[in-house]
Amino acid sequence: MKTVLTIAGSDCSGGAGIQADLKTITSWGLYGESVITALTAQNTMGVADVLPISPDFLEKQLECVFTDIVPDAVKLGMVTGVGQMQVIRKILVKYQARHVVIDTVMVSTSGRNLMEPKALEYYKRNILPLAEVYTPNLQEAEVLLKSSMKTKEERVAAAREFALQYKGSVYLKGGHDECRADDLLFDGKELSWLLAPHIASSNTHGTGCTLSSAIACGLAMGFGVKESARRAKEYVAGAIADGMSLGKGNGPLNHMYRMKEP
Repeated sequence: MKTVLTIAGSDCSGGAGIQADLKTITSWGLYGESVITALTAQNTMGVADVLPISPDFLEKQLECVFTDIVPDAVKLGMVTGVGQMQVIRKILVKYQARHVVIDTVMVSTSGRNLMEPKALEYYKRNILPLAEVYTPNLQEAEVLLKSSMKTKEERVAAAREFALQYKGSVYLKGGHDECRADDLLFDGKELSWLLAPHIASSNTHGTGCTLSSAIACGLAMGFGVKESARRAKEYVAGAIADGMSLGKGNGPLNHMYRMKEP
């Protein structure tokens, strides 16, 4: 069985973070492992508090994974500070981790900062270059490049700029656009638009986590970046369109929609 490791924060309400990742990995028929970077107190209405895991304990978790059930792909999500980043970089390089997918989590949907501001430059210099694929949304891309992402032309320019700075493929998510959900994939050579209509739903909590872990699943299964991205986008769209409605705020996706009884 192929294995996927998620390195991310815990969402006690089950919609995002490692809970979303493990549900996604399971629904793809793969074996999921999880290394927790932070405990969060959150629900569909927002993040109440964050308790980061110490770098020392984070390293022990990672060592336990990579010295036993070695993952075929790694998804990296929420990382809170430089200490954690140094440990993650050390371990991923030490064990030559395969198929690293980075979800560039910086701010929660409700507006809570999930990464220490002073850690951003280290993240850009030392973490993003580890990725085979990284998946910023429009707001995150604006922060990383300090430029506008309003038009498709600006998004193409941004994708090319990312390619100049990092070796991996950039998957620029367009789901925060109110009219369309068109995503842009650029591998440094080829630009590919993944086109889709915007799904009118407020139940989108954890979409970024889900997409990145689904891409990691595709890579672990042996698909290329483009096919993994296409399959992941199709999966996320189905999980949103399923129409599950839980919670009083921005509700979660139905990660298990493919497993419904006929």
